[in-house]
Amino acid sequence: MVPPETRYAKSDSVNVAYQVLGEGPPDLVLVPGFVSHVEVAWEEPNFARFLSRLASFSRLIVFDKRGTGMSDPVTGPPTMDERMDDIRAVMDAAGSSRAGIFGISEGGTLSILFAHRHPDRVQALVLYGSWARRLAAPDYPWGLEPDELEGFLARMGDAWATGEWWTPSPADDDALKRWWARYLRMSASPAMAQGVIRMNTEIDVRELLPELRVPTLILHRTGDNWIVVAHGRYLADRIRDARYVELPGVDHRIPAGELEPILTEMEIFLTGRKRRPRHRSMTGIDALTQREREVALLASRGQTAAQIAAQLVISERTVETHLANVYVKVGVRSKSELIRRAPELGI
Repeated sequence: MVPPETRYAKSDSVNVAYQVLGEGPPDLVLVPGFVSHVEVAWEEPNFARFLSRLASFSRLIVFDKRGTGMSDPVTGPPTMDERMDDIRAVMDAAGSSRAGIFGISEGGTLSILFAHRHPDRVQALVLYGSWARRLAAPDYPWGLEPDELEGFLARMGDAWATGEWWTPSPADDDALKRWWARYLRMSASPAMAQGVIRMNTEIDVRELLPELRVPTLILHRTGDNWIVVAHGRYLADRIRDARYVELPGVDHRIPAGELEPILTEMEIFLTGRKRRPRHRSMTGIDALTQREREVALLASRGQTAAQIAAQLVISERTVETHLANVYVKVGVRSKSELIRRAPELGI
């Protein structure tokens, strides 16, 4: 599958990489874990399927936080305020005034902070494998002890080199380990990732949980081998009216476990229903919606996004989103390739 086009949003002076896929509604912003890479993510088949499926019932917006992946490097771990502003900047650049926020692991904690500070921008909150506090405390026994943290950080170089996860996983075949090692290396240096994790140990959002006023879905794999399930149960007990679902599986990484239980819960929570699978092809010309066909036809004739927007009476940003979907579905990388291959593709 050809990944969506990577674009950039400005968060202060920092360029934040993001991609948009799907049509929605709703808009859904995926806030990744401690490191990410929006382009390498598409190289892992399960991850690519997961993202594509999310985009089947939302307009999916994915991004790399500053200092990671395709976004600008930074000299030290960003503050949580800076990372929250990255979410705002990406939403603004993507033309999203309000969205569901889907936080994975550390991204869930960041999403809690964002939802608390900007409830007007958050339609719903989905937390996967997340936590309110990373270190253990007398009244919070599920976090890491200081010596456990140091042992974990000491093994990070091996993970970057070999893809060996910090705890054994039945999903760790050679292909997944090779991809995971590449994903980590392309996402951030070990030193930057260590700095981010140390910063995470200073975060404690427990006092904010009862104050959240957005619909919330909490998902956690029962046997999660990195963020133990008690973290998820704690969140569920303290966020008002939260829906809590424990999922089968032991691996913290989403693509290393079953995808459909996560996707089904999210689709029903965000849209109110689960769509029946479409019988038409999900790739090629037959996969295009009517509007995507119209945009593809005009683009193949050399029209600009502004010209297409004026002719179809839609915004230029909507045209760009449709074009990104077209590129993925018909398997081209650029507008020039779409123009060149239009007769062959049947446009």
